[in-house]
Amino acid sequence: MNWNCILERVAQTTSTNDDLLLRWRAGELIDPVARMANLQTAGKGRAGRKWQTLLGDSLCFSLAYPFKRTPAELSGLSLAVGIAVINGISTGLNISLRQLYENGLRLKWPNDILLGDKKLGGILLEGGQTQADQPTWMVIGIGLNATNAISLERAVGAEIAVLETLVNQPNQLPALDVIWLKILDQLGLVLTEFEENGFSTLQKIWLEWDAYANQAVVITGPGTSPQTGTALGVNPSGALILEQGTNQVLIHAGDVSLRGQA
Repeated sequence: MNWNCILERVAQTTSTNDDLLLRWRAGELIDPVARMANLQTAGKGRAGRKWQTLLGDSLCFSLAYPFKRTPAELSGLSLAVGIAVINGISTGLNISLRQLYENGLRLKWPNDILLGDKKLGGILLEGGQTQADQPTWMVIGIGLNATNAISLERAVGAEIAVLETLVNQPNQLPALDVIWLKILDQLGLVLTEFEENGFSTLQKIWLEWDAYANQAVVITGPGTSPQTGTALGVNPSGALILEQGTNQVLIHAGDVSLRGQA
């Protein structure tokens, strides 16, 4: 670790995000806190979904981080976090970014990490600001499938990707603690950049890892009708640019999938 962050590791908890959110609501947070659990019994994904984990097969942790920005100024944060995760995977596994790209590692708007066409991990943001003169505390939850793809696939009922497939030799995946610390190092760098400049200076990097660039997609979300079009990347605030005929529409929230997979 190369920045000021309290580290916690527990054998088991319901949700590391919930653990840190409880402290935020109680006014107990002062410095950034990263909390990792070997097992989460009620892990969370976006939109109330469950994040399935098995003991030792997934890297699951949360980071509570205080921003000087208001909640409205945090647009694109999940995309910035995705960049940090990729950089952390690179340093944690000692694999170059170029090789990771060639192996199919990508970022899917707004909060997923893909390996090929399978989900490797996800990002969940929760938190807010209690008073206008107080920091905006965001709890950043990160989950990465690590090993034993078959067991995890049985748990989630879908094909997934695991970090283990990125290493050259079987059983050579670094300890999850090591990968955790490397990702935290990168989060320190990226969140400092984001705090100072917002997402705009990170936009170009994210576009290089965009999984669905120039592809036909469908956008879905609760209470809204599906929208179809061509994904043209993201704008400087992190909104998805959706081309529909001669028009371009900015999408600020929703789930994106390839049109043939919707």
